Amino acid sequence: MVSEVGADLEVRREQALPHGVAVAFPVYAERALGAEVWDIEGRRYIDFIGGMGALAVGHSHPKVIAAVKAQLDRFSHTFFGSIPYQGYIQLAERLNALAPFSGKSKTLLVTTGAEAVENAIKVARYHTGRRSIVVFRGSFHGRTLLTLGMTSQIDPYKRGFGPFPGDIHFSPFPSPYSGPSASEALDAFRDLVESQTEGEQIAAVVIEPVQGEGGFVAAPPEFLRGLREVCNQRGIVLIADEVQCGFARTGKVFAIEHSGVEPDLVAIGKSFGAGLPIAALIGKAEIMDKVPPGGLGGTYAGNPLACAAALAALDVLQEEGLAARSVKIGDRLAAGFRALNQSTNRQIIGEVRNAGAMVGVELVEDVESRRPAAELTSWLIKDAAENGLLLASAGRAHNVIRVLVPLTTSDEILDEALSIFAGSLARAADRVCA
Repeated sequence: MVSEVGADLEVRREQALPHGVAVAFPVYAERALGAEVWDIEGRRYIDFIGGMGALAVGHSHPKVIAAVKAQLDRFSHTFFGSIPYQGYIQLAERLNALAPFSGKSKTLLVTTGAEAVENAIKVARYHTGRRSIVVFRGSFHGRTLLTLGMTSQIDPYKRGFGPFPGDIHFSPFPSPYSGPSASEALDAFRDLVESQTEGEQIAAVVIEPVQGEGGFVAAPPEFLRGLREVCNQRGIVLIADEVQCGFARTGKVFAIEHSGVEPDLVAIGKSFGAGLPIAALIGKAEIMDKVPPGGLGGTYAGNPLACAAALAALDVLQEEGLAARSVKIGDRLAAGFRALNQSTNRQIIGEVRNAGAMVGVELVEDVESRRPAAELTSWLIKDAAENGLLLASAGRAHNVIRVLVPLTTSDEILDEALSIFAGSLARAADRVCA
């Protein structure tokens, strides 16, 4: 799989980069289009990673390229806090119109998803005058110290990096497959708020409506409704972290819309920028406006080139009907994955779950015990890459194949990917039986 040129790059990478910068495959990209990537040797791959969820509109979408080029011909950066520009305002207006809550909204542009989440906490604390945060087991909110403190998974993210900021409390996240149930998780959340913490000091509850690193597990609507009820009763700000599950990935622009629950603040990023670094915090105006001038911002926050890309990506989302396409992609892939389990020597797919095109395939040693098959998952991902399909894992036990394929992908490429996956799954099942 690794050519002489690739091997040379691997050596150079190891010498130039710290070991903490992990690389899954020795595949060095040369060009990419839609859901396809060609490496420096000319080999073609189907990309089901999609920039780790940052490419819902696909690689090199012509609308995005044209918009960025046009902006680059004008100017690339000024710092909005000193010399403002139209693109930032236009993008904020577009996002305010899409906000998943009633009433007036306002938008802050930042650079990364973690930065959007951190600013959500800043705004919630300023608005409430409180300090504590409640998050959920299985969560991932970023790699800064605050968002790492809010992230559940120890390895590889948190180990050795503490201490983390305090006043962060974890509550169980419901899972129909592995438990707890929605009612059990809601009871645990209420107990945490009422008995295990200073409830009057809780500023915010932060939740991914569909967990990403946690294994593509969707929060049941009744659970989200219960959170909203408690937050209303206690004056707590409800924050939806939609960095990975937003931008039509689940079949709606925001995943929380499936529940009918209105959050107070929404953090977005990844696909919102179509591959350029930009993120945003959208919030109810009465909450966002509490912070005084100068309290929010950043040097590259709302960079003009990234604003142009995001505006173009929003155009693509609407013009190409990506929310509806997401549902069709998810249905096709989920049905395909489920059918594959019946064709192997041993059933090792424990569950296929999806919210739109956000598809998770949980691999187990056997379907009766449901024991996570982490090593087998790693082997399958490597085998698929060797056969032209790039995959990534997720889940608390690293045993979930997560699909973040661009929403612009054709049915023909989806079916080709399923065929490659079928071969890798069959070989993985044979390994279990051996």
